Amino acid sequence: MREDGLTVLVGTTKGAFLVSGGSERGGWRVRGPFCDGWPINHVVGDPETGTLWAGGGGDWHGAGVWRSHDGGESWEVTRLTGGMMDEWAANDADFARMIGWTDTPLPFDRTFLQVWSLCHAHGRLYAGVKPAGLLVSEDGGETWDRLGGLDAHPSAEGWTPGAAGLVLHTIVPHPSNPRCALDRHFGRPGSFATDDGGRTWDRRNRLANAEACAGHSHPAAPSNGQTGLCVHNMMRAPGEGDVLYQQNHHGVWRSADGGRSWENITQGLPSTFGFPIRVHPRDPETIWTLPLNGDVEGRFPPDAAAAVWRSRDGGRTWRALREGLPQDGCFFTVLRQAMAGDARDPAGVYFGTNSGSVFASLDEGESWDEIARHMPTILSVEVMDRP
Repeated sequence: MREDGLTVLVGTTKGAFLVSGGSERGGWRVRGPFCDGWPINHVVGDPETGTLWAGGGGDWHGAGVWRSHDGGESWEVTRLTGGMMDEWAANDADFARMIGWTDTPLPFDRTFLQVWSLCHAHGRLYAGVKPAGLLVSEDGGETWDRLGGLDAHPSAEGWTPGAAGLVLHTIVPHPSNPRCALDRHFGRPGSFATDDGGRTWDRRNRLANAEACAGHSHPAAPSNGQTGLCVHNMMRAPGEGDVLYQQNHHGVWRSADGGRSWENITQGLPSTFGFPIRVHPRDPETIWTLPLNGDVEGRFPPDAAAAVWRSRDGGRTWRALREGLPQDGCFFTVLRQAMAGDARDPAGVYFGTNSGSVFASLDEGESWDEIARHMPTILSVEVMDRP
């Protein structure tokens, strides 16, 4: 079934959901849960074909990628690693029959637990996994190979996990060159780039002005000439330049040279801590982020009043956008992959909360509406727009 118009793709702890707004971005309709209730960390779609992919898993299911070719009406899974249910089924024939389990070898055995991120670019599908690794599929997610160049980076032995473990949770493709991509890990590795299709990688965390960032005591703060290596989210700006933005554990940062050096643009925001970052689809100077009060203060909006903060000048100045957002007793968290946008004019911006709400702004953040509520914990939000 073809689903025309705009669909918000939502990954949650209890499956994938589709929030459809049609060509007018209104009359929102929620469908789901899909993917047999698996924890789904990321859902992406191809607007040309309408194919959807959902990546996730965990200790029980193992890791896998689901796909749908009919707008979410039906789904099939490619299991990549095993989980506890395989152990149970292998030792309990009745349980195996109950869940339809067969003793089929899985391509990566038990080498990772979850798929954390997906990226469809240049005819390939990429997946970031936990523990940190990068996979690629040349056939739309049916079969997968591991890109071992990242595993072989000289710094790999020193990578340390953050609170969520050591995961590769964002893949930023080059808009025109399929051999260039920027990947990030959660933990202490930071940002990496490849110019040869993933065979070799360059670590890119250098501060543009190290002296201005001295004096922070937090372990995830910038030090030793590098940004805080616990990167939370990153996005490439549109246009011919090589501009990137990131929100990390200790600030918002801008790079004008593809991540080779970073400038701190946090000044003007109410805190250094947050998870997502979003860039305008046409204006490389317009960005949105959603600051939280701090990693040990509760990770909710400052003063329990929600605001998306927008800059129109590349982070030199910031403005709080609050209309339609809860301003009293708001304790939700918005996670790193839970903010997305469309390419319409004016651009739409969307985010999901760990309390199960999806908010949408159809006027670039000036005002907000809650378009879905009472969903499971939202782990990711993306948009697929089919004219």
